[in-house]
Amino acid sequence: MEELLRISRRNFLKTGGIAAAATALNLNALGSFASGDVVKLTILHTNDVHSRIEPFPMDGSKNQGLGGTARRAALLKQIRATEKNILLFDAGDIFQGTPYFNKYGGELEMKLMTAMKYDAATMGNHDFDNGLEGFYKQLPHADFPIICSNYDFKDTLMHASTTPYQIFRKEGLKIGVFGVGIELHGLVADANYGNTQYADPVATANKFAALLKQEHQCDLVICLSHLGYKYDHKRVSDQVLAKSTSNIDLIIGGHTHTFMEKPEDVVNLSGGITTINQVGFAGINLGRIDYYFEKYKGKRIQTASPYVISEALEV
Repeated sequence: MEELLRISRRNFLKTGGIAAAATALNLNALGSFASGDVVKLTILHTNDVHSRIEPFPMDGSKNQGLGGTARRAALLKQIRATEKNILLFDAGDIFQGTPYFNKYGGELEMKLMTAMKYDAATMGNHDFDNGLEGFYKQLPHADFPIICSNYDFKDTLMHASTTPYQIFRKEGLKIGVFGVGIELHGLVADANYGNTQYADPVATANKFAALLKQEHQCDLVICLSHLGYKYDHKRVSDQVLAKSTSNIDLIIGGHTHTFMEKPEDVVNLSGGITTINQVGFAGINLGRIDYYFEKYKGKRIQTASPYVISEALEV
């Protein structure tokens, strides 16, 4: 799928998903979708939820009344009632931030993500806050894979608990997903990550993106990143990762709690486009990116618009 066509979110919202996709791909809207010549894939995502189970209290703060897992679950139910091919991901820092984590150690977070049918997640630095033992203890409650490509757990009790990549299949499409995390040394207490070995995220990303795109022939390659959107210093960020790699179509980011109004397209190492998106923190937003694939011709377009989780979503 070499050719990537994009339309703006404003035009997408104005014309509607199917009409916009058909226009960009030069198709007859109803006929092409009805015949199965175009496949729509919806990517939903969160990051840095930080154990925020309930909405922020109505205390006059900037985020009052926003967020809440019950509302997110209701929204996901609505989306799944209308969309056929959905993947739901989290980009790390599932844990830490409210008394729920202090009391239950992450059990509730994992159970709720399982109930909401997350397809995969990666680990953030705060997911090590109860040590490897604390994270490992909660894995039986997670009915979804933890994808970590540049953390090597072979000399820890987590040695068989994560996977470096996963391939998902939706209506003939192959979606390859891998995950990269931030350097733990100096950010996480040494005892909390133990013998975990850290690998360079850029080299790791190039390795697994090439594996997924070239060897496994994935139609879309996604990186779940807990590196952070951008920095003023030399630390590797999602922007640096996008510019320094090939074969990544989408980076779903975390760590910097960045509220992106729309995804950012970056020219990657091979001259193609890598898209970056991140939706803040605490479950305030649910990210959404729709891809439309035209079968047999290798064309696709991408549209995006986030949801704000608020009382307006209550059912």
